[in-house]
Amino acid sequence: MARIRPQYHFRKAQTGLDAWRVERLIELSAGLPIKMINPVEVAELHENHWYFHDSVTPTPLSIIEHAQLIQACDLAYPIILDKQGRVMDGMHRICKAIIDDVVEIPAVRFLVDPTPDYQNCEPQDLPYDE
Repeated sequence: MARIRPQYHFRKAQTGLDAWRVERLIELSAGLPIKMINPVEVAELHENHWYFHDSVTPTPLSIIEHAQLIQACDLAYPIILDKQGRVMDGMHRICKAIIDDVVEIPAVRFLVDPTPDYQNCEPQDLPYDE
């Protein structure tokens, strides 16, 4: 697997923000069965997926950055879902699939969610230069 820049999946928790390293999620999900899903059925499409915590603001520049990531992503890689079917990695691929009228994309789903790599954290305090 090619090395990717450190990326994180964030979730609000009772004690603050939890974070999972995406590279670790990819490693942990490698043996899970791949199923095809319809990207328009992903619940997070109707939620504030990228801007729900205080450290990010939906500025025009941040939207451009997401648009560039959507254009550059590869639909061949499965998105990663938690045990409840919520997106842990792959929202840019989901967006690209919808823009390109792709009706099925590969996904894997954890049966037991991995523990977070960081708990009660702030995104700007996490390592991004590993």
